Amino acid sequence: MAARRLPAPSASSAGSDAPLTVSQLSARIDGVLRDGIPAAVRVRGEVSGFRDRTHWYFDVKDTSAVLNCVMFRSAIRRGGVALRDGVEVVVRGRVEFYAPQGRVTIVVESIDPVGDGAMDAALRALVEEARVLGWLDPARKRSIPRFPARVGVVTSASGAALQDVIVTMRRRCPAVGLLVADVRVQGADAAGEIRSAITEFSSRAAELGIHAVLVTRGGGSKEDLACFNDREVAQAIVTCSVPVVAAIGHETDTTLAELVADERCATPTQAAMRLTPDAGELVRQADSMLRRIEAQARRVLAAERRHLESLATRSILRDPMSWVRSASSETTVMADSLRAAVERRIEFLAGESRLAAANLERHSPRAVNAARRERLGAMRSRLAAAAREVIAHRDLAAFLERSGRSIRSALERASARAGAADGRLHAVSPASVIERGFSVTTTADGRLVRSTSGVRPGDRLSTRVADGNIASVVGSAMREADPAAPLRRDRPARPRDPGDSDPGLFGSA
Repeated sequence: MAARRLPAPSASSAGSDAPLTVSQLSARIDGVLRDGIPAAVRVRGEVSGFRDRTHWYFDVKDTSAVLNCVMFRSAIRRGGVALRDGVEVVVRGRVEFYAPQGRVTIVVESIDPVGDGAMDAALRALVEEARVLGWLDPARKRSIPRFPARVGVVTSASGAALQDVIVTMRRRCPAVGLLVADVRVQGADAAGEIRSAITEFSSRAAELGIHAVLVTRGGGSKEDLACFNDREVAQAIVTCSVPVVAAIGHETDTTLAELVADERCATPTQAAMRLTPDAGELVRQADSMLRRIEAQARRVLAAERRHLESLATRSILRDPMSWVRSASSETTVMADSLRAAVERRIEFLAGESRLAAANLERHSPRAVNAARRERLGAMRSRLAAAAREVIAHRDLAAFLERSGRSIRSALERASARAGAADGRLHAVSPASVIERGFSVTTTADGRLVRSTSGVRPGDRLSTRVADGNIASVVGSAMREADPAAPLRRDRPARPRDPGDSDPGLFGSA
């Protein structure tokens, strides 16, 4: 804004030497500002001395002037942007003269970022979107492999960052391989090339043997790093199939790519150290592990040696033949016991065999015939004696009469026994039972009917009574007999002899 001068004093006052009061001059300054400056002005400058104290207090300056600014809370809520020292903005508001302090102040109504300010606003919007999508969530980020076989590097092949990575990784662990994707790391086409390289590494990670990806470049201005604030680059990092380390090399400003990466490093050298194990440290760890293994082996060997020494104190190991002699003695005792048991068993079986042979001999045809011949001889002897008695007996008639009586008596007893047996047999025969009023019912196939559950309606039955058979058909309804009702007798019971036994329905067995 061009400097303005106060109007020259009028002739009437030119000669007056009366001084103005501070208030009078302040009033004139305020009047000049109100009359000479529009009600709303737009001023471009760099923010300096920013203070957030309910309201915002800051200065805007250029190379030769500074203006004081204030932005009240109501204006901040309507459209304030994040401010910090050093950003260039365009403020819009009205100019006021604050007489108590003699200060000219711009009361800011709105702020528009310029240059870095616009870029910062765009970056803030992308960061907020990434936060909403969960790209910044620590739980989403993957751990970096401790021993990667190969690392894919997305950077410029001619940049110093790649040389730092190569030198560091070769020094720490030459076994880790590098596969470089040469891309532009600044400029209009840089974001597309970086995204394509990350996507290529992601899709071919298994084929190429890549376990991690490093996105890096050296330092630069905000404009140089704009390609690493691209949304598509950030999305490619998030969706990469292997962990991604970002090292953009600018410690004061953090890019979106670094925020969404699985791990951020300040410099390419630091990233190479993070991705590569230290070979020297690995050797030291291996030596330490070997020493621990050797110590453990010595402890195990010492324990086993003590165990062997303990075993050596046992008698069986000092004199193995003592155990053999003891076992041989026990075997001899067991053999003697077994031999005695076998002999006792053989003797028992021999006795059983002799007894069976004697029984068999007694019941053999030869022994039976001999016994019969012996009995026949005895009978012949008795007959001969009887004959001699008969011959010697003078009264043959009396002898014959006695013999006849004896024979008749024997015949009568035999006849009586046969009659009694015939009576008992007749009493227990089924025909006799049927004659007494009982019957036998069978089905068409000859099965006995013992209960009502054995027949069904429509079955043909045959009932045998004393003088023939009765054919019948089972009806649709049958009434079961009352098992509690007493049996009906057609005739009075015959008194039984106390000596007789009850033969039951069909007699005794």
